[in-house]
Amino acid sequence: MKSRVVAIGESLVAFIPNAHTKLRYVQQFSKVVVGAESNVAVGLAKLGIESSWVSKVGNDEFGQFIIRELRAEGVDTSQVKLSNDNPTAIMFKQFSANLDSSVFYYRNGSAASTLALADIDLEYLRQAKLLHLSGITPALSDSCKQTVIELFRFAKQEGILISFDPNIRRKLWSEEEAKKTLKPLLLASDIALLGEDEGELLLGTSDAQQISKLLLASGVRSVGVKQGSRGSSVADASGFYQIDPYPVKVVDTIGAGDAFNAGFLTGFLEGKPIKECGLMGSLMGGLAVSSYGDTEGLPDRSTFDRLLAQKEEIHR
Repeated sequence: MKSRVVAIGESLVAFIPNAHTKLRYVQQFSKVVVGAESNVAVGLAKLGIESSWVSKVGNDEFGQFIIRELRAEGVDTSQVKLSNDNPTAIMFKQFSANLDSSVFYYRNGSAASTLALADIDLEYLRQAKLLHLSGITPALSDSCKQTVIELFRFAKQEGILISFDPNIRRKLWSEEEAKKTLKPLLLASDIALLGEDEGELLLGTSDAQQISKLLLASGVRSVGVKQGSRGSSVADASGFYQIDPYPVKVVDTIGAGDAFNAGFLTGFLEGKPIKECGLMGSLMGGLAVSSYGDTEGLPDRSTFDRLLAQKEEIHR
């Protein structure tokens, strides 16, 4: 039986411009679904891991678009609630001539920002082997913050593993508030997936080996530290390993961290050694940045396994 992962958090409809210029000059956009947690769910589903996405969306066209797209990717959306009072969040990406990305959010008062524990079927959640959460959700509202804290408590009580990515969004709250809320959650997780800059803010160091030592000492089982163009590092009780980036032509860096998470978690759920989990995360992250949109460049399992075999051969 496949492992079940439940990812909980907000997804948005993102509008991608057809030109690399300021949005004021853009005439056409394409639309895609983005969201840290649903990105992970899609990546897992593409790799054959049974996954679901739990959230709230507006009872509107954008909400229906998100549900349809995620369902088409093989993600279970049966637990998504519809709100008649709050809209689905949207965002716009902007690309400059040198491919730098900017993001503009329209998510205040969104349906997902009203998410409460009462919106989640706990019996459904009890079926999960792993719960994936990010630090974006508690930044959306006080009710979302409380919901995430309660989900951690519930998962610990039920013996459900927790995967946590701080995913700090400085546009949503202050660094002080982020640290106060996210550090205890990070230390309480079973699998910690974070960037070096997040390690600096939450743990006082951007050194990947130090980050790993601190987290493992706190009881975290597995750690993945994302290091951008320098690749990543992974650690567990067996040791610390540096993972080179997968060589690709970068066109859009947004979504790389979520793709890394999906690859890493697939390896973890399949009982792979930590270094192989890192290689799987690196490959997924590389494929994500080689295409526009957060999940459009992610492979199916047969393609992934073929590329991974080539990557492992390089590392031997």
